[in-house]
Amino acid sequence: MIRVTIRPLTVADRDAALNVINSAARWYRDFLPPGELHDPEMTAAQWDEEARRLAWYGGFLDSALLAVMGLERSRDAALLRHAYILPEHQHHGIGLRLVEHLELVARREGAGVRRIVVGTYARNYKARGALEKAGYRLSEDSAAVLRAYYAIPEDRLRASVAYDKPIM
Repeated sequence: MIRVTIRPLTVADRDAALNVINSAARWYRDFLPPGELHDPEMTAAQWDEEARRLAWYGGFLDSALLAVMGLERSRDAALLRHAYILPEHQHHGIGLRLVEHLELVARREGAGVRRIVVGTYARNYKARGALEKAGYRLSEDSAAVLRAYYAIPEDRLRASVAYDKPIM
């Protein structure tokens, strides 16, 4: 496992974060129909908009940003959002370290939070495998969970599933 430093991201990290997000999202071409692809996956304006409701975190090796993930509170849940790792740094435990870090933050700061919820594309076997390895379980009614906790376009909702994990 690579020794990665995790810290909250600031607006000064935005360009590096967008590079991670848009580079990692190119893999979506392997499983999403062309009509559901978004290129770029995220713009600077979208990153800023997301930053109004979630906290961005990054995984760094030295000063290089390798991974990005967001943490958002929604009613009784903490949502892990926008999990992206640069392709050349995947399968080294960086995503798991980010997930574990954000779980700790959610437990520490999440009065009233009963579970952690993650949405991902149904055909994204990389993310699904990583979530299951991290102890997340597929929600019985993914569409209901996604509608309850996420504001995502209908095309993405139809192509997605939700995972959750109780907060201990």
